[in-house]
Amino acid sequence: MFEYKSEVLETSFKWGKDSASEKDLVQLDQLINTRAKEGWELATHGYMPNVTATRSAFLITFKKPV
Repeated sequence: MFEYKSEVLETSFKWGKDSASEKDLVQLDQLINTRAKEGWELATHGYMPNVTATRSAFLITFKKPV
């Protein structure tokens, strides 16, 4: 059995094309590595573009044994 934890990581502001930047990916890597040190394992992630605004987000789900 696993315990799950989901987090939303907002991207940096965009002033044109809506896509993840290198800075956004560094933040995602940092979050994944931080949670791994806490005992969480990455289960899934997805990019959630927001075409009508200047920010998008990653939805990241972690799991760990209970």
